[in-house]
Amino acid sequence: MKRWQMSAVVAAAIIVAGGAWIWCGHGAYGFGVIAHTGGNYWIDVPKDDASLDASVKAALRPDADKATAGAFAWKAVAPGYEVTDVPVMLGGTQVDRLILSRIDPARYRFIARNAPEGRNIKQWQKALPRAVLIVNGSYFDKKGLPDTPFVRDGEPLGPRTYDARAGAFVVNDNGAAVVDLQHQPWQAALKGSTNAMVSYPMLIGEDGQTRVTVASNWLANRTFVAQDGSGHIIVGSTRAGFFSLSRLAAFLKSSPLDIRTALNLDGGPIACRGERLGPFRRDVHATVEAQPHDATISVLRWPLEQDWGLPVVLAVEPKS
Repeated sequence: MKRWQMSAVVAAAIIVAGGAWIWCGHGAYGFGVIAHTGGNYWIDVPKDDASLDASVKAALRPDADKATAGAFAWKAVAPGYEVTDVPVMLGGTQVDRLILSRIDPARYRFIARNAPEGRNIKQWQKALPRAVLIVNGSYFDKKGLPDTPFVRDGEPLGPRTYDARAGAFVVNDNGAAVVDLQHQPWQAALKGSTNAMVSYPMLIGEDGQTRVTVASNWLANRTFVAQDGSGHIIVGSTRAGFFSLSRLAAFLKSSPLDIRTALNLDGGPIACRGERLGPFRRDVHATVEAQPHDATISVLRWPLEQDWGLPVVLAVEPKS
């Protein structure tokens, strides 16, 4: 065998072995990560590094917990569907924005979907042509399968045994609700549901208090689902990465959004969003996940500049 033939055989063997390793450890999701992002990795940079997102730099300020909501107004883009952007203000400067949709569950249905290989927002929009809103959902495992109890059109997915004490987003014949699981088992909360997903942490519980008890400065794009005093569902995303979970919970509690319960969904660069409702168009391309340390900050990076594949999504469709 000639040298070039031997080299080709060795290269092929390495590719096959690498593919088998990815498949065994990560299934279709592993190949999806490579296709969408080229893989991802963490790097440590100084806290004054020029490449850091401006929202992350703002989050490192000693007064970061004093951020407040700027002026905003809801705009109806269809009956039962309103949108707004809430400026996140710190010392007179905007450091992030909340991208919000307020939805009447009497007019719109909420569905939970899973595609283990991961699809970006455009691919999900093609797969769900009736959806007016698609956003990342709750957590998933290394193979892209739901990592918490999950219901898709009445079919239970995810683990059968699970210790859930945070919350769930539950859809049934009576409507949709953000349910606090502090005093009831998730099995009871999801019984009879058509679509549902358990997630954590509960940002605001039924008692109106924040429920993020562990202080953390892990910064990321965030996604959450909430319920207001009128029973409408608010699906929220952050435009950038200013918020840790505890800071987001406190911000929502103090905001004039009339939020009664709020549940965190998965965050980081997975926290993408797409809306298509008549002429209204709005997207969130998530880019931030960072963990500050004493002298440096760890930042998640990936080679390809495109949206991540989302294995789990929450979507909204009109009922008629």
